[in-house]
Amino acid sequence: MNSKYVFVSGGVASSLGKGIISASLAKLLQARGLRVTIQKFDPYINVDPGTLNPYEHGECYVTEDGAETDLDLGHYERFLGVHTSKANNVTTGKIYNTVISKEREGAYLGKTVQIVPHITDEIKRRMMLLGKSGDYDVVITEIGGTVGDMESQPFVEAVRQLQWELPEEDCVTIHLTLVPYLSAAKELKTKPTQHSVQMLQSSGVQPDIIVCRTEHPLTPELRRKVALFCNVKPGHVIQSIDAPSIYSVPLTMKEEKLDQLVLDHFGLKGLPEPDLREWNMFLDKLFNPKRTVDIALVGKYVELQDAYKSILESFVHAGAANECKVNVHSIHSEFLDQANVGEKLGDMDAILVAPGFGERGLEGKVVAIRYAREHNVPFFGICLGMQMCVVEFARNVLGLKDAISTEVNPSTANPVIDLMEDQKSTTIKGGTMRLGAYKCRLEKDSLAYRIYGSELISERHRHRYEFNNDYLQMIEEAGMKASGKNPDTGLVEIVEIPGHPFFIGAQFHPELKSTPERPQPIFVAFVKAAMEYNAKK
Repeated sequence: MNSKYVFVSGGVASSLGKGIISASLAKLLQARGLRVTIQKFDPYINVDPGTLNPYEHGECYVTEDGAETDLDLGHYERFLGVHTSKANNVTTGKIYNTVISKEREGAYLGKTVQIVPHITDEIKRRMMLLGKSGDYDVVITEIGGTVGDMESQPFVEAVRQLQWELPEEDCVTIHLTLVPYLSAAKELKTKPTQHSVQMLQSSGVQPDIIVCRTEHPLTPELRRKVALFCNVKPGHVIQSIDAPSIYSVPLTMKEEKLDQLVLDHFGLKGLPEPDLREWNMFLDKLFNPKRTVDIALVGKYVELQDAYKSILESFVHAGAANECKVNVHSIHSEFLDQANVGEKLGDMDAILVAPGFGERGLEGKVVAIRYAREHNVPFFGICLGMQMCVVEFARNVLGLKDAISTEVNPSTANPVIDLMEDQKSTTIKGGTMRLGAYKCRLEKDSLAYRIYGSELISERHRHRYEFNNDYLQMIEEAGMKASGKNPDTGLVEIVEIPGHPFFIGAQFHPELKSTPERPQPIFVAFVKAAMEYNAKK
């Protein structure tokens, strides 16, 4: 069959959950046996979010093939359990970059290059790209931002053109909107939804299904009212009510028959009901924990939850795998020092030191790592967290008091962390780090090997600096072990302290491959270690 296309737009307010609705629909269609992928079109002019501060846009999610992408791609992978790629995240910056490059090459034969048709043609080409590969039955496209935003207008125009060009049965448009509850009036108000849909219609796009984000159930009368004023079929207005977990949303969308509405529009009949047995097993463990642990997340972007989104979700997955509720306590590393570390970390069952860039908050991370090492608290360091555990060990065990990364002090006498050789000639910041999946070979007598149960693993990276192998022998003789290395370059990927109950640092980002049905092994082992520490306390 031809690939089918679903376009998901949003209105009234941002952060309504277009990504979760898209991922939930994809999960339901996948559970019926269809091959599904999701792509995100972001209206900002950055080519990718790789150079954005996490406070601007949350975490930067890295795909298997090394694309720096929007954090919604993390939701897509966690819900579907399949890898996304560079083709799954497109920005205005990428579109304009392509069109301008083609213009410079003379591809437009002297034509005046315009938003319509040249920009919109490139948007449509990318919207159809995954469908034309033959690998997918359904391609879901999430349009970032909200309808009415100036920067998202070319994307909406491209959807309008595709609605006109594609056979009606090959294209479904879903609009997610807000139905707020006014406590003073004690009623839900549909007017914002009506205005949002009218704005979409004024751009030439008619939604087939309206999903109403709401805190209170929609009555049949309200649904009929929205359907009437927004020109959609009765029964095509559904609610997305607040759920106890984002992972419950596929079940609420199944109750609302979102997947069935889409299949009916596509004319796809005879498909089995969604097989969600494994998903339901995960939810059962998630909502019925037998134990509780408290884990400190020490980082410098803790004010914004989305800055460490994949780490937080990995704790959800690993907690469920251990039938344990993980209470994550965000500790700002900038305000952590030797004087208050005992007070802030003394009640924790484990300590995770998070990734990041730059000097701010580094010394607080070193203080937290020292506390974990000296007090035998389970410790896990990711990327910069791994690098700082090497710095801490070099300073306080080897006595190299000025040990630091050259990212912070390029002229240090003891650069235990140094710029990677292939990064030294790089001047462009965007998309030039060590990105994507790389192999790592584990030592067989190591904690890492016991965790993974395999000698060769593959994990995703995002860094410019690395362990300086000039210090490897000295550090290993003092008791810290390099238990995982890249087989091709010798890059140290994992360090651990064998005499410690649980002390491991990973140069890669294990959180990027964790899913509810396949939780990441280090996180599972880390939560288990926290449970054992808690039991001994």
